[in-house]
Amino acid sequence: MSKAYDYLIVGSGLFGATIAYRLKQAGKTCLVIDKRPHAGGNVYCENVGGVHVHKYGAHIFHTNDDEVWRFVTGLVEFNRYTNSPVANYHGKLYNLPFNMNTFYQMWGVVTPEQAMAKIEEQKKDAVEKLKREGAAEPRNLEEQAQILIGKDIYEKLIKGYTEKQWGRKCTELPAFIIRRLPVRLTFDNNYFNAKYQGIPYGGYNRLVDRLLEGVEVRTGVDFATHRGSLTEMADKVVYTGAIDEYFDFQFGKLEYRTVRFETEDLGIPNYQGNAVVNYTDAETPFTRIIEHKHFDMFGQQVYDVPHTVISREYSSEWKPGMEPYYPVNDQRNNTLYTKYAELARLQPDVIFGGRLAEYKYYDMDQIILRALQTDL
Repeated sequence: MSKAYDYLIVGSGLFGATIAYRLKQAGKTCLVIDKRPHAGGNVYCENVGGVHVHKYGAHIFHTNDDEVWRFVTGLVEFNRYTNSPVANYHGKLYNLPFNMNTFYQMWGVVTPEQAMAKIEEQKKDAVEKLKREGAAEPRNLEEQAQILIGKDIYEKLIKGYTEKQWGRKCTELPAFIIRRLPVRLTFDNNYFNAKYQGIPYGGYNRLVDRLLEGVEVRTGVDFATHRGSLTEMADKVVYTGAIDEYFDFQFGKLEYRTVRFETEDLGIPNYQGNAVVNYTDAETPFTRIIEHKHFDMFGQQVYDVPHTVISREYSSEWKPGMEPYYPVNDQRNNTLYTKYAELARLQPDVIFGGRLAEYKYYDMDQIILRALQTDL
């Protein structure tokens, strides 16, 4: 007997929605399900009085890939948003990424030559400390960061933020996490060194709606609960959920970092003057504040809407029932994922794709490219 659909797609985030778009273009039938009450996964935006709130954290589209940019801008128009975050350390503000503005704010230097001399002076201290202790290479994130950028920037702009983000001391984190740090000897506050950058006008829901146009979508449906009846409805499954959950955690549970959002609607038009402000000291319990209207509105536009919405972000260890955000790609978890990936390869009628199914952090352009290149 023929089944009701060619494909069942579990999850309506960017991977699942892009797969659904491709299948629709190819004349295939598919059903998209999502356990949340809305489509879009983590890029979902909630309209709060004209402000598009990134409900699951800030998402800024950036890419160097011409194919991906043509694809997304062929569906919806993007604005000119450029990510230029600011670091707040005990009330003092510093530009990110590390550039001449940062070095001027930190040391008062005004030329690239002066900035480079200061950096080299501080890096030298870190290198000599390693030699005195007989270490051939950095043994942890703290040593790696100080060798790359020196003590001042590490202690004010890296240490506290990183320890809040990972819930571990920098001396306990592996060096490879921060193997590269962007250092620019120009007055350029553009965080992403990408060819294309922006956010869809009206928020990401418009992009997801275009991807899912003409596709049947059912929200509030939990695949784990109704797995048997759902899989009988389609010839193949595209699974974007957690891979360990798919296999009933038979080897154990993978670990994640998660984020809790404390969102506030304020009766003023402009709270911090920027979309992203990182709080890099250890004493402030949250990692950053997002002011959502700055993703869509520029200059005087900000004052056309008389209120603003901010979200404070708190990083913590993931526990069952929480949203899994960032895979903890240490040796233990990577070994565990490899076991699940071996099982996945034995499922001929199931395609595993996306951040949770592949236990890998993807930027948005990477996940779309992955979906465009997946064999169906």
